[in-house]
Amino acid sequence: MDINRIFIPSTIAVLSAGILFSIRAIAFKFLHKWAEKTETKLDDIIIKSLKTPSILWCIAIGLYIGVGVSELPEKYVLYISKAIHIIIIFSITIAAANLAGRIFRNYIQSSNLPIPTTGLAYGILKGTILVMGFLIILSVLGISITPLITALGVGGLAVALALQDTLSNLFAGIHILMEKSVRVGDFIRLETGQEGYVDDITWRTTRIRMIPNNMVMIPNSKLSQSIVTNYHLPEKRMALLIQVGVSYSSDPDKVEKILLEEAQRGASEIPGLLGDPESFVRLIPGFGQSSLDFTLTCHVREFADQNLVQHELRKRIIKRFRAEGIEIPFPQRTLYVREEKEWRK
Repeated sequence: MDINRIFIPSTIAVLSAGILFSIRAIAFKFLHKWAEKTETKLDDIIIKSLKTPSILWCIAIGLYIGVGVSELPEKYVLYISKAIHIIIIFSITIAAANLAGRIFRNYIQSSNLPIPTTGLAYGILKGTILVMGFLIILSVLGISITPLITALGVGGLAVALALQDTLSNLFAGIHILMEKSVRVGDFIRLETGQEGYVDDITWRTTRIRMIPNNMVMIPNSKLSQSIVTNYHLPEKRMALLIQVGVSYSSDPDKVEKILLEEAQRGASEIPGLLGDPESFVRLIPGFGQSSLDFTLTCHVREFADQNLVQHELRKRIIKRFRAEGIEIPFPQRTLYVREEKEWRK
């Protein structure tokens, strides 16, 4: 008799869960096909966020049906009911954390807001929701939260002393995110010479992908104390200065005209070179030791475009100078030789 009281409810619970798993598989297959036809990503995010928690929901409902048809003692029913509540709260917490994190990341990426979608920000959002769910589970189990918070407060002092470097990097990362002086995707240069694109800002380090495609990991505390040049602030567009030296016999007005024409023509042909704002030429630094030194100022789309733009513009300028008969001089020195008088000899 005791075996039947356990076997029958268990069989019903397993069958119920199996039926629910089949319904879940069919439902998600239909939802995936429906989501592929829509333009918005919100439905895809919701489906992905509910895929794992829905497994726990099937188990919880199967247990609930099995308990409902059983004749178990009230004490065991209470334990199973608490387990069902914990499973449901845990699954809802996971679903809420995944949904909030994915919606946050998708919203920031699809908008032009200057907020970095880093692993640190994503982790803080999900961690907050998971901690709230854990506290709710403790209250369901009848465990008082107050002594736990007190113990964490006392233990937190010891942990803070033992993990000074880790915590300093964590808070430095939060400071970098809040200040927005360095954002994911920015091109930066450190005072130590490293430069590249910010790939991610984690709880401990900031990852910089250099132009040779190497990754540099810098502790957040070191980065917050360094002198950093951000080439994407206040905007990505930046001025590019190209110095050109010509012979003193050259006509300055003609040289200026040629440089402007090549810059304007290149704006429509060279990737990364901008026509607005317009380029301009100045006789600066001016009178060199061997040449008249001009500076062509143009604008590029971002820092990484300057090498290609300089390469193409310099080739165009030297070809045009040769066609126009304008000389780019070599360094010259004038020597005066003094002859000694006969009486010296």
